[in-house]
Amino acid sequence: MKITSIKGFADILPGEVEIWQFIEEKAREVFGVYNFSEIRIPIVEKTELFSRSLGETTDIVEKEMYTFTDQDAKESRLTLRPEGTAGVVRAYVESEMYQVEPVRKLFYSGPMFRRERPQKGRQRQFYQIGAEVLGRADALVDAELLLLLSDFFRRIGLEGVTLELNSLGCVQCRPAYREKLLAFLRERADRLCENCRRRMERNPLRVLDCKEPSCIEATRDAPSILDYLCEACREHFNIVQELLRQSDVAYKLNPRMVRGLDYYCRTTFEWTSTQLGAQNAVAAGGRYDGLVADLGGPPTPGVGFAMGMERLVLLLSMRELRQAPRPALFLVWVGDAGRAWAFPTAHRLRLRGVSVEMEGERKSLKSQMRRADKLRARNVIIVGDEELGKGIAVLRDMDSKEQRELRLEGLEDELVRRLEAPA
Repeated sequence: MKITSIKGFADILPGEVEIWQFIEEKAREVFGVYNFSEIRIPIVEKTELFSRSLGETTDIVEKEMYTFTDQDAKESRLTLRPEGTAGVVRAYVESEMYQVEPVRKLFYSGPMFRRERPQKGRQRQFYQIGAEVLGRADALVDAELLLLLSDFFRRIGLEGVTLELNSLGCVQCRPAYREKLLAFLRERADRLCENCRRRMERNPLRVLDCKEPSCIEATRDAPSILDYLCEACREHFNIVQELLRQSDVAYKLNPRMVRGLDYYCRTTFEWTSTQLGAQNAVAAGGRYDGLVADLGGPPTPGVGFAMGMERLVLLLSMRELRQAPRPALFLVWVGDAGRAWAFPTAHRLRLRGVSVEMEGERKSLKSQMRRADKLRARNVIIVGDEELGKGIAVLRDMDSKEQRELRLEGLEDELVRRLEAPA
């Protein structure tokens, strides 16, 4: 019986994985320009980390986490990480990074896990690239992260993404808005879904994040948090917007955007695409100034974002920006002497950085050329008994179809030079 993969856990196959590598390569380049350091955090964390940081009433904590009991410590509950920020902050606090240098610019990548319905651009095991800046409360770093994302999208050739911006205020100004919103929702409670009615009193902002059509319609005229910002939050948000305008980064305000996690405050944002359907966010994040203290560290401001790899890959696949890599050289051998020459030669060329492919079984010249063509090899070297007797090899450019003879003596140096591979 054939064993299939688990629903929502997808293979990344050759032909697609090259797009992933392209995205990861460009992300590292951009993070390097902005002076970020990489951090690698565990896939499994204590469940308490996410229930404390994300919020007990979030969809993630209530129904989406993969949680189980640790067999070595029966009282301990463990969870496959549903997002990366909490783990990064936990590592920042546990290692006491702030003792050496309180300001840290960190990035991460890897799989996350949520038990939800798989759909376009969303899997149960999904991958994110994220960044966190800890130790800076200024509006400039908020804008810097948005510029980083804008630069990254430009670097990978991604077009048609829109930046949506909002502010969630702070502990000073949000309570007044919360009471105003709660009064508004109570008047319309009969039009809300059961989930929103249940958690409305504990966290009314969560209702604005609901995707149920009835809730969207019922809250269409909800009061805007932007009308309740304190002076400090308003100034912070105005500076972010001004810096974006100065840098020619277009955006639109979205007062309904509250994000799905409880730790956010002040600046929140999403980059969205119209090509992805209902799940249209490509990257999202915001400020979380109280999270480090909530997880046992000193009062430390923070801001960050995460990008969904599957959605980026989907968008780039639509544009066919990447294809499977082409071998620089396909080595065609004919006869025992040809094989004896070809195998060690291929190895020496690979050591010098040339990507080489060759057949392992005896096949006709025509069959090997078809194979080289199928792999889209840039060049082919042909060596058989006749060529070895003359001390030559035949080099064929598969794009231009030009063909020439090269001396075996010094051939490897000549190939490295011609194929522009590092020596």
